[in-house]
Amino acid sequence: MNKKIIRRSHFYGVISVAVFFLLYLFTSICVLMVLLVAAVNWKKPIRRIMRFWARTIFLLLGKRLRISGMENIDKDKNYILLANHASLFDIMAILSFYPGVSWFGRERLLNVPLFGRVLKLTHYVPMKTGDLRNTKEMLSHLLSKSGTQTIAIFPEGTRTTDGHINRFHKGFVHILKATEMSVLPVTLNGFFLLKPKNRFSINFESKVEVVIHKPIEWEEFEAHDDHAILNKVKVVIESAYNRSDNNKLAY
Repeated sequence: MNKKIIRRSHFYGVISVAVFFLLYLFTSICVLMVLLVAAVNWKKPIRRIMRFWARTIFLLLGKRLRISGMENIDKDKNYILLANHASLFDIMAILSFYPGVSWFGRERLLNVPLFGRVLKLTHYVPMKTGDLRNTKEMLSHLLSKSGTQTIAIFPEGTRTTDGHINRFHKGFVHILKATEMSVLPVTLNGFFLLKPKNRFSINFESKVEVVIHKPIEWEEFEAHDDHAILNKVKVVIESAYNRSDNNKLAY
């Protein structure tokens, strides 16, 4: 790593501290707003605040979040939204265009200051240890949400550490078979370069993009086994994945 890259890395590290402070301050204000609105059981403004929060996060990062494929979303339908996972900012990216989702993911995220509170406000269903009782409980929660909301899941289970899309786990397949909902595949580009899990600082040079694919209807999965379903969804998400950007080194 040459001296220019080292200096830039140090500069980004210092700037990231200030930016994270602004992000947490802004998030705390939005959480307070949502709590006040929730206290009077006013649901519509909650989604607007969540979308405003998510979009403003990228503005504070100095990013223009490019979103394509909005025409593929039917506002009168609920989906199982599946996306690749590279960064903590992936959730904000999805909330910026789909603020009414119910999330399913790692339980430890609920312990992140303020961000954990945001997740609770979005009806987050935590993934607990995989014994039979907890599995049944999680499925019950997710199935109850599927009647009124789109469910968002990162099928990799955790964020990539090398920029490559990891293998998909079949947890969502159980929900798919139980609900016969359509799958909405989403590809997230540039988020590994922006802020991966194994680096503190933000890369302010990265370009972030969301690609919303056409939904895959239940009928297209019905005759397939679990492995074929996983592969079908993964192929669609990978089809728009920008490997040259997402696999770059951090600096």
